[in-house]
Amino acid sequence: MTSTQPQTPLPAEPGPAPRQRVETVVVGGGQAGLATAHWLAKAGRDCLVLEDRERIGDQWRGRYDSLRLFTPARVDSLPGLPFPGPRSAFPTGRELGDYLERYAASLGVPVRTGVHLLSVERLAGGGFRLTTSRGQIAAENVVVATGSDAVPKVPQVSAALDPGIRQLHSSQYGNPAQLLPGPVLVVGAGTSGADLALEAVGAGHETWLSGRHPGEIPGNERVRAPLFWFAANHVLTLRNPLGRRARAATRAAGRAPLVRTRRAHLDAAGVHRTQARTVAAVDGKPQLDDGTVLDVANVLWCTGYRRDYSFVPAVRLDTDGFPSSTTALRTASQACTSWASSSRARSAPTWWAAWDGTPRWSQTRSAPARASASEVTSWKSWSGH
Repeated sequence: MTSTQPQTPLPAEPGPAPRQRVETVVVGGGQAGLATAHWLAKAGRDCLVLEDRERIGDQWRGRYDSLRLFTPARVDSLPGLPFPGPRSAFPTGRELGDYLERYAASLGVPVRTGVHLLSVERLAGGGFRLTTSRGQIAAENVVVATGSDAVPKVPQVSAALDPGIRQLHSSQYGNPAQLLPGPVLVVGAGTSGADLALEAVGAGHETWLSGRHPGEIPGNERVRAPLFWFAANHVLTLRNPLGRRARAATRAAGRAPLVRTRRAHLDAAGVHRTQARTVAAVDGKPQLDDGTVLDVANVLWCTGYRRDYSFVPAVRLDTDGFPSSTTALRTASQACTSWASSSRARSAPTWWAAWDGTPRWSQTRSAPARASASEVTSWKSWSGH
């Protein structure tokens, strides 16, 4: 049984008594946070979900218009609510956002949107105080499910480029109508970079894709999707050494292998792929590390995000930027597993965090009343975007 005692104490801070008490606060209304709330509610636990955005699912509605999930709808469901539409279709980002909003409404737990978490402090008498943009909340347990895309990451070289070049991070890009006439450089060869390069060249822009190729999942979509789902749920999990090594490798690389858009697609469309990285500027033009200088009108930065845990005091980060496994943090999967199976959960203040993915349940059979460690899995079907 997993201990519910924090491994690293969070500092007690003076301050006014919080106006509201909740057994468990889940911070983040995305896939991980909502699935955690599902299991807590199913176990009869009192919980509250806080979401920074004005609507549940807005993190997906705000992505580029052409975004589609890696995986077909039949394996995109969260526990308790099948994903609508054809089972073999690849849902759009907006469809996922709308699904998450419906899922939140179906949970029967309070979900507050437009609430920004400012800090989490441990109370001297036990539990935690959360200071938010709408007041304070006291909680016995806290689950952080804020994901890893808090702050867009743009290389410093962007500041040295000519101001006449239109620069957009992938989080700002919606469609090719935002681009200036002329060539496009896409920096970052992960999933978003491959998608946007294919879209730019399809819109008539000469397009370069700069960055180390992350590899790709082999096979056609009909075969690849179920194999990918099986591997992610039963092979590449944190319950075995292979899965733990895969997580470390993915974190170190900072990107996941390509799943839908492949090198063959890029080459056939006429995208100029290069393994060289964009590292400098010459006369305001981007320069690659092989010395090539590109005269482009647009640069799309598909360079990922920085994680932000600044609202949590005393959290130690590993060299990969993720919280250390020796701090008082756990994944959402471990959180709902522990609470669903522990009779002591109500009396032991716990600090949990979710950054490894969404607790999942196979839709081929009905979910149990209590989730065991073997039944709640930790994978992220939408990682890489």
